[in-house]
Amino acid sequence: MRGRRIIVGVTGGIAAYKAVVLIRELQKRGAQVRATLTPAALRFVGIETFLALTRHEVAVDVFNEGHNPADSWSKHIHWAEWADAVVIAPCTANSLAKIVHGLSDNLLTTLVMAARCPVVLCPTMDGGMYRSAAMQANLAKAEEMGFHLMRPEAGYLASGLEDTGRLPEPEAIADFMRDLLAVPGPLAGKHVLVTAGPTREAIDAVRYVSNPSSGKMGIAMAEAARDLGAEVTLVHGPVSLPIPQGMETKAIVTAAELADAVKSRASEADIVIMAAAVSDFRPVEPAPHKVKKSAAATAITFEPTEDILAWLGANRREGQVLIGFAMETDDLIAEARRKRRDKNADWILANALNEAGAGFEGDTNTLHAVHADESAAPVVFSGSKGDVALAVLKYATSARSSAG
Repeated sequence: MRGRRIIVGVTGGIAAYKAVVLIRELQKRGAQVRATLTPAALRFVGIETFLALTRHEVAVDVFNEGHNPADSWSKHIHWAEWADAVVIAPCTANSLAKIVHGLSDNLLTTLVMAARCPVVLCPTMDGGMYRSAAMQANLAKAEEMGFHLMRPEAGYLASGLEDTGRLPEPEAIADFMRDLLAVPGPLAGKHVLVTAGPTREAIDAVRYVSNPSSGKMGIAMAEAARDLGAEVTLVHGPVSLPIPQGMETKAIVTAAELADAVKSRASEADIVIMAAAVSDFRPVEPAPHKVKKSAAATAITFEPTEDILAWLGANRREGQVLIGFAMETDDLIAEARRKRRDKNADWILANALNEAGAGFEGDTNTLHAVHADESAAPVVFSGSKGDVALAVLKYATSARSSAG
């Protein structure tokens, strides 16, 4: 939803507080958001919250006393032209009735009448009201008029009853908006398998060998693939980040579990992105109990874990794109090129641990992309991990298409 412009309308229902979370969810997905509230909504939520979140004025009244052109009575027209979509969450029975019967006695209903874009209505009310003949007729009329309806959920209501009428969770509404606004991207129809985060190899019941990977880069790659239209499977190690919506996810801990998860899904993938920081070694004999310090051995014997990228390179199917990662402290480009050849990968995305703005855990990265043409200089991508992931995937897929 990067760059999409969405107006969140809020009407006077107890679920109005969820609109705050919805705005944050849309923003996290890259959307620009404005808010418009009915006067009744202000009885449930404060305007200052929406001002702070959207960093933009909040539209409530059709007529304002100010002389600024932005505050003029024609604001509903300008906002309607600005928006790619409008979502009203919650949408009370009263507001729904006004909308479907063409009443425009507040700024929100006036804006809906002026809208040139998709309008999503999230009707929210008590179960008896929802099932009433008038409401069902208004819902049917809304669909006939081309409005998009997101039906309420069943659960515990403000009245104390268990019934249908709850506003769907903000994440679900954001998913609905994403699907509504989706434009077929360059990866539409493709299946992308991404690995992310660290693995952990047990020493005993409480200690393990791992690395500082946060999973941010791998998760950014998965989100970028999803935003470019792909069906995504994300296999991730232990991470503290929120797991993204809109994709299949599989949590693992060890390198062996990662290998099993990747092998079981690799044949389905058009693109495999191995961004996980996989442990290269594991203890040969991990203790099933906590080893006391006084009884601990002075040396631990390790054995290598399976080289999953090498397995993928040896077993890749025709036309499959294989992208690996490499973090180095010395000879960055030479090591990346060697790894690409040894693993039979299309691309290796390399970064230096000591390079400014790169490395573990940070929000930015600098990746040097090497491919089969070793006479060409590496392509460098730098910026936030989200921007880098999007740029890498666009470049890698366009380069593949040109070569093919």
